[in-house]
Amino acid sequence: MKLGFVSAILPDLSLDEVAKFAAAEGFQCVELMCWPVGKAERRYAGVTHVDVAQFGKAEAQRVNDIMGKAGAAVSGLGYYPNPLAPNAEEAKVSIEQIRRVIAAAEVLGVRQMNTFIGRDWTKRVDDNWPRFKEVWPPLVRFAEDHGVRIGIENCPMYFTADEWPSGKNLAHSPAVWRRMFEEIPSKNFGLNYDPSHLVWQQMDYVKPLREFKDRIFHVHAKDAKLHQDRLDDVGIMATPLEFHTPKLPGRGDVDWARFIGALREIGYDGPVCIEVEDREYEGSLERRKQALRESGAFLRPLIT
Repeated sequence: MKLGFVSAILPDLSLDEVAKFAAAEGFQCVELMCWPVGKAERRYAGVTHVDVAQFGKAEAQRVNDIMGKAGAAVSGLGYYPNPLAPNAEEAKVSIEQIRRVIAAAEVLGVRQMNTFIGRDWTKRVDDNWPRFKEVWPPLVRFAEDHGVRIGIENCPMYFTADEWPSGKNLAHSPAVWRRMFEEIPSKNFGLNYDPSHLVWQQMDYVKPLREFKDRIFHVHAKDAKLHQDRLDDVGIMATPLEFHTPKLPGRGDVDWARFIGALREIGYDGPVCIEVEDREYEGSLERRKQALRESGAFLRPLIT
């Protein structure tokens, strides 16, 4: 396994600065964010370390030269929108950018991009399924044609009132993953697995590793703290941030030795990229860098 981080937490750094930071801190890889250039609409979105709008061999050579000089690999290209959004224009923009990120991954030789399935958050899973069947088979075929794997992160994208009641990403549970892969059995279609999202849903975050071992393409290392006293007070019908807090690895409820051990048991040898969403570390660039340093120090003995 290779320890890295998600570049979204360093939006104020250039690609060259991100690569130099990774090298200085001993990280082996970085998942590089590829949002369209422009204003972010939510936290951790809108970060562009690789602009794929006009991406060819020259642009790929520049990225590979920067990362190669730093000695850090690109674990994958990341872009996390809502391609099943009920707003047709929003969905169209997302789908087109996903295709551009896939094409850029091929030119870079990365062969991995990570994203969300998306969802109309006002509808049930079954009612979203026709749109899933319309949008995702062509995207996966496009990825196959370009020799790129798509890793779907399992974040429900349900945290706050504007994402009520069902979240903006369909792929939140093993039951949905199973159905997705039955619908699209392609070897290029898998998971970017984050155990923290199963923690706050009160689900076993190790058990699915065995069933979906051939579908785990990429791993996010983020923790979550479930506050039982708050849950006892507000219940599961509350918005999730009312009863849980995203944390750095080692500061929440994930047993990382157990989780990493299970990854070893299934033969996973890919990237494990730290994703920082801990508000205690977001006050400044230096604090966010420190979050990555502390997370790396915690995880490195388990991974190397």
